[in-house]
Amino acid sequence: MMTTRAHPRRGEPLTDSAIECVGVEKAFSGHRVLDGVSCHVPRGLITVIMGPSGTGKSVLLRHFVGLLRPDRGDVIVEGRSVPDLREDELLAMRRDMGMLFQDGALFSSMNLFDNVAFPLRQHTRRTEREVRDIVMARLEEVGLAGAEKKMPNELSGGMRKRAGFARALVLEPRILLFDEPDSGLDPVRTALLCELIRQIQRRYGSTAVVISHDTKAVFDVADTVILLHGGRVVEQGAREQLRESSHPFTRQFIRGAVDGPLAMD
Repeated sequence: MMTTRAHPRRGEPLTDSAIECVGVEKAFSGHRVLDGVSCHVPRGLITVIMGPSGTGKSVLLRHFVGLLRPDRGDVIVEGRSVPDLREDELLAMRRDMGMLFQDGALFSSMNLFDNVAFPLRQHTRRTEREVRDIVMARLEEVGLAGAEKKMPNELSGGMRKRAGFARALVLEPRILLFDEPDSGLDPVRTALLCELIRQIQRRYGSTAVVISHDTKAVFDVADTVILLHGGRVVEQGAREQLRESSHPFTRQFIRGAVDGPLAMD
């Protein structure tokens, strides 16, 4: 069973960083997507990375897990420089990270149980009885108890995301990464998924990073916020700090206002 960890209360000083980026630059075919990003993700809290579409949020997330390496700068996870890690060290680091992709990324040929069990069977020597106990506990935790025999094509979009969430939890990761979990969901299901993220993160005291351009339900679950635009950090800090910011772009983006520096392309 996963071990519950203490969670810092709101208003307490932020913990040290689980993830840091220092002057990260990344370009594709001459187009610079990240242009000197420096930011930090506090340990044991929920950090939301926000910004307009195409501003480099998902690209930054892929640097956290070493799927991309910066052209310049550094990415540090739990005190270790990710670009300097060997392949076996990268794999070990990723086992301590749980990632939920936009569509859940389920294997279409496996039922829900086998999808969630996959990381346990690949990366541990658990017995099948232990695997079953862990999988069923995680499915119950995300509200999918009784659905373990269903195939991915029998699941709604929200159920697929929750299934991906359950799979992300089975190895008891210290860091949880969510790549636009609200994508394709209606406002009610977005709010429910965000509340589930908050409940799970609070229960286990994990570090969570949520990528989103939604400023409603997702913003409400944040402890800290990193706001990106044009491949750079516009502003970062505690949620209330950004809510009360006087920066023109921050004010426009968070309020969804028409007037401001952000315009239609």
